[in-house]
Amino acid sequence: MRHIGPNWYASVMGTAIVASAGATLPLEPLGLTSPMDVPVLRAACVTVWALSALMLTLVLAARAGHWIHHRDQARAHLLDPSVAPFYGCLAMALLAVGGATLTVGRHVIGESAAVAVDAVLFTTGTLVGLTAAVAVPYLMVVRHRVRPEDASPVWLLPVVAPMVSAALGPGLIPYLPAGQWRESLLLACYAMFGLSLLATLTLLPLIFGRLVTHGPLPLALTPALFLVLGPLGQSTTALGNLAHAAPDALTSAPPASTATYVSALDAFAVLYGVPVLGFALLWLALAVAMVVRAVRRGMPFSMTWWAFTFPVGTCVTGAAGLAHATGLTALAWLSLALFVLLTAAWAVAWTRTVHGLVSGALPAAPPVPGPATARTR
Repeated sequence: MRHIGPNWYASVMGTAIVASAGATLPLEPLGLTSPMDVPVLRAACVTVWALSALMLTLVLAARAGHWIHHRDQARAHLLDPSVAPFYGCLAMALLAVGGATLTVGRHVIGESAAVAVDAVLFTTGTLVGLTAAVAVPYLMVVRHRVRPEDASPVWLLPVVAPMVSAALGPGLIPYLPAGQWRESLLLACYAMFGLSLLATLTLLPLIFGRLVTHGPLPLALTPALFLVLGPLGQSTTALGNLAHAAPDALTSAPPASTATYVSALDAFAVLYGVPVLGFALLWLALAVAMVVRAVRRGMPFSMTWWAFTFPVGTCVTGAAGLAHATGLTALAWLSLALFVLLTAAWAVAWTRTVHGLVSGALPAAPPVPGPATARTR
């Protein structure tokens, strides 16, 4: 357990998003039925959701053992600027499995149990995410020593966690008492949306500036470029879900004002989501090109390959939300195409991870670097 770090939660996130994205595919604009009414797709989503819940249990147990038996290594992880940001993955793993339980698991364990599980995981994940969004940047400022060339998309992980809460919180709004409770959760989700969005906009120039001035990332870290898709797709998903939940939440204001707010939020979701999704596709093309370059140069498998899953999954749900809001067939096809990419990436990452676990390569200690040698470029 000594070398099982917080980055292992990325495998849980990447698995849960497959189930959630599959259950929300916009098949209606294509003249088809709801995804959960298709027996094969429903069975696949339920299986992947159950797998993600099992993986969450196992990783939580392994990480608990890590903190109990290897506290020196755990503290070293917190003081390592390349590892500490992954503590945001814990929050997102809890939130992703909770959201998948409400969306998919309800068909297996019942609605009441699914709501209870999601409420616990959402509350815990949100508290952990908000803590990480403050604690990790604090450590980066006062304890970590980083240089401009150390900027990495991994820095986004702790500040993206509140955006996941903003995207999944609306699912619980209908189960709260009408009035103040629902409206408070709705506005809290909008606050977490703004928190995460502005923090992301602060970090993105640093990340792109590092790429331009210092060249490509190291081969093993190249998949992390896909992490930039996370806040883009998740913010689009969040606004779509919040706009959908607004009519049930905004009941305290007069009816005329409520109708105005609901209409404005619907328009904001589309006016924000379409341009951001366009930038996400631009970044996806850039990231794919960089990964192809890295593969041709011998990019090895590592847990960073799970970056191919959750961020792409957020783009699937974002495009699906826009397809439902606008009724555009083109957005529905885009969501399906991204879902195919997501499932392919998940299958590769999951297969290679299982192989690495069976062989003992993944939980083994990292190799000790050899002596430095002078080389001329």
